[in-house]
Amino acid sequence: MAQRFRLLPRVLPFLLLLTGVMIALYGGFATPSETGGLGGLLALGLVGVIYGLWRPAQIVPILSATLRESTMLMLIIGMSLLYAYVMSFLHISQSTAEWIVGLHLSRWLLLVMILLMVVVLGFFLPPVSIILMTAPVILPPLRVAGFDLVWFGVVMTIVMEMGLIHPPVGLNIFVIRNVAPDITLRDIVLGVLPFVALMALAVLLLCVAPQIATAVPDAVLGLRTS
Repeated sequence: MAQRFRLLPRVLPFLLLLTGVMIALYGGFATPSETGGLGGLLALGLVGVIYGLWRPAQIVPILSATLRESTMLMLIIGMSLLYAYVMSFLHISQSTAEWIVGLHLSRWLLLVMILLMVVVLGFFLPPVSIILMTAPVILPPLRVAGFDLVWFGVVMTIVMEMGLIHPPVGLNIFVIRNVAPDITLRDIVLGVLPFVALMALAVLLLCVAPQIATAVPDAVLGLRTS
């Protein structure tokens, strides 16, 4: 514990960066895209202040590494969007959702099947694509089954994020691999599995106690708790 407290000052710049980004985003001063750029500028400023790296020759390696990682991410996201377009054009995701709805399952089994489908889609597609392709099909039967759609939105968000770190092709796995090339892909996969389990446990907890997800929205919007 003493060692952790000694290392705490090294974490403070990150906390300052995080605080600045969150204030800009949730304070309404910048859009999410603008906040990303602001975060980059703040990080560059912190590097200059803390490490004294102001000369162009010192900053070029940082910008080069940033460009390399950003290119990798853009290629993965771009191919994911192309893959989502192909799946949407071929009506694969929509057909799968319609097939699950057409099974006329019990409400909880219907929910399990939908969430499993979302996890699998999360292997290959970004969350926005999953929502756009499946929401029009799955939301009406979920509403008829008596599920609170605000609650389901929270659950679906967790499950989609689970897909981003779920082996074998979670996007964030490859992001970590590129950021920390000294760590093997096997170690990264084993390292994310506990977090996958925690997210699955969170979904189970929300199913048992849905008020965890609906209490605050109900209090803010004046809706009844379901």
